[in-house]
Amino acid sequence: MIKWAKNLYLSDNISTKKLDNIIKSVENGKLMFEVYCILLASNPDNLFDIMNANELLFPYYKRKENYVIGLATSKVEAFELVKDMIDIVYKETNNFSVRDFFTDEV
Repeated sequence: MIKWAKNLYLSDNISTKKLDNIIKSVENGKLMFEVYCILLASNPDNLFDIMNANELLFPYYKRKENYVIGLATSKVEAFELVKDMIDIVYKETNNFSVRDFFTDEV
């Protein structure tokens, strides 16, 4: 099951027009090339998971809750977006508790 953050963080190449189509495609299980999802980490010791949207089609991910908090159009953009998200969390909380910070938004 996929849960989407209320305020998704987006890379520069994703417009709000594209966003609706991307979300519908991911939820309907369509193949999405060049779309990377930034999720709250499945391992509590990590900060984020970055994966190609197509990985969410695997049965393993369909059985568990996935909290998507960001979208990017390439792996490089996903890493840059994660860097920006970590900067935001640290500036606002003075720590790296991204799970606590983003759980309020999901």
